Amino acid sequence: MKSPFNPFPICKAPSTADFETSVKCLIILLIGNLLPHALHAQVINAYAEVTNISGATVTIGIVDETGDTFEDGEQVIIMQMQDDVIGANTGDNSNFGKLGTIQSAGLYEITTITSHIEAGGVPTSFTLNASLKNSYNTGANSSIQIISFPRFGDPDYTLSGASALSWNGSIGGVIALQVDGELTLAGDINADSDGFRGASANGGGAAGCSGNVNYRLAMSNNFANKGEGIYKSTNSGYAAGQARILTGGGGGNSHNGGGGGGGNYSAGGAGGPGWPNCSPTAGGTGGIDLSGEIVPGRIFMGGGGGAGEGNNGGSRDAGNGGGIILINAMEVRTEGTCSGITISADGASVALGSGGDGNSGGGAGGTVLFEVKTWDVASGCPVTVRANGGDGGDVTHQHIHGAGGGGGQGAVIYSISEPSANTTTFTDPGEGGSNCYTCGNAGVGEGLAGAGIIDNTSGPLPISLINFQAMTNSNGEVEVIWQTASEINNDFFTIERSQNTVDWEVVTYIAGAGNSQEVLTYEEVDPNPHQGLSYYRLKQTDFDGRFEYFAWEPVTLETKVEAEIWMYPNPTNALVHIFSGSDLEGEFSVYNTMGTDITARVATQNISDNHRTIDLSTVPPGFYVIVSEGHSQMINKL
Repeated sequence: MKSPFNPFPICKAPSTADFETSVKCLIILLIGNLLPHALHAQVINAYAEVTNISGATVTIGIVDETGDTFEDGEQVIIMQMQDDVIGANTGDNSNFGKLGTIQSAGLYEITTITSHIEAGGVPTSFTLNASLKNSYNTGANSSIQIISFPRFGDPDYTLSGASALSWNGSIGGVIALQVDGELTLAGDINADSDGFRGASANGGGAAGCSGNVNYRLAMSNNFANKGEGIYKSTNSGYAAGQARILTGGGGGNSHNGGGGGGGNYSAGGAGGPGWPNCSPTAGGTGGIDLSGEIVPGRIFMGGGGGAGEGNNGGSRDAGNGGGIILINAMEVRTEGTCSGITISADGASVALGSGGDGNSGGGAGGTVLFEVKTWDVASGCPVTVRANGGDGGDVTHQHIHGAGGGGGQGAVIYSISEPSANTTTFTDPGEGGSNCYTCGNAGVGEGLAGAGIIDNTSGPLPISLINFQAMTNSNGEVEVIWQTASEINNDFFTIERSQNTVDWEVVTYIAGAGNSQEVLTYEEVDPNPHQGLSYYRLKQTDFDGRFEYFAWEPVTLETKVEAEIWMYPNPTNALVHIFSGSDLEGEFSVYNTMGTDITARVATQNISDNHRTIDLSTVPPGFYVIVSEGHSQMINKL
């Protein structure tokens, strides 16, 4: 199972460290336990831009593997971040930027990489285990990304914190993780301000009031830019003007109109009217409301706020929307005493502006989705879950200008009833900024507080496997036992076995439960197992033919040892020593848990006739099988 990046690498193996290093480890760990949760937060996902989909082959553009890597046999999430949803709403009028048809925006699903191609160590294409269920669009006004979906724990895991790579127009904005057992929260999970981008501050001109005109136009000093949302705009003539652009807030028009807030579950608030109290208003329109589109299988980042129009250098950058958090676990829990855990995808608020300018709109809240069975939060370590809109920026002036509109509220989705014991959930709209010291506010983000909380509904997150075991019994058979926490669209399981993790044969088929939200236990027997070392794995197949493999388990039955061979240390940080009672004459092989031969990726050295050293430092942490002289052993690479 994966573990997040260790920020203190000298503490990976204290048992092998010298005394000075061990002392340093203790000091670092003590300090780390005293630091705020935010310091522990780290990016745990890899991200890749999808440029083309053909059957089960996905072509990749921009890639970021800073927080994780894409590996064969591992699950990933494919998500339509933006799509061509504007339809015919492109005229220079108040309908500009409204929703045409939702297309594939917000759809996502779980799939598995079976193989991939790299260039210079960076993936360029993935082959998936099956064609995708949903239709996805890669046109000029669309964007898709693939996000790694790391599985932590064995089966339980304690998470010290997580953050997202901020959305950059192609990738980022999403935190996703799965734990087969109990997920204990020991730090914050934070996707605040990681969603669609707010517009940059406007330099401004000094034209007169221009409300109800210039809904969309090219970037201009006198007309501030719109925020970013679920429509990927490539037309420079749509950049500025007071109309929203889907969930992106509209920009303020002359003179000093405020920017509109971004939208998500609810619409963003309108920007303030401008100076001198422009009528009709020159303020930007808030991003649209997507409450009618949001379900567990279709979710969105928060829209970015529009900029306020300025001319005195006092307008600020608009707020980014909140990102997306996806958590799949048997149980979410805390324990002991802490200052509180926060899981948040808030939109960003806008900084205070100086006098004489319009200010910008807040970002909309993002989306937090939990696919869990139980929720057990300790009273001494409460949890707060948030997807709030950000506040619009204030104007500091004695006369009315245009403050920023508040961001719309985001969504929090639970597969169970909304937790209440020691847990508080917020989906509040952002407040509109002050148009001047004493003359009222720009529009608040729309929606009633808490309206974006959705519970007792499940989405497309995968079969949740709690455990899988293979073992011998007293009858000389191999018993295979596994449990699932939930099943969706599950047709059947297949038990397979192998003697080398490469060539697999079917042992038996077992019917699945179809759809289940209960813990189910399965048990089957292989009455005629191979002698010696074998490997057993589980394959799960959906009703539509899509399938997924889970990690295999080794079983030894009355092994006849040909020659004494030792491999150590196990676990190891890098080097594995192989000793034999006789000369080591044959070749060796290294396989990952999917049976892929990765021998070419590791280095070896023959120290003597009966001593060989294998260097696993070039492969990621996990379990590997080393085969040498007819002897196989599973090695845990830390």
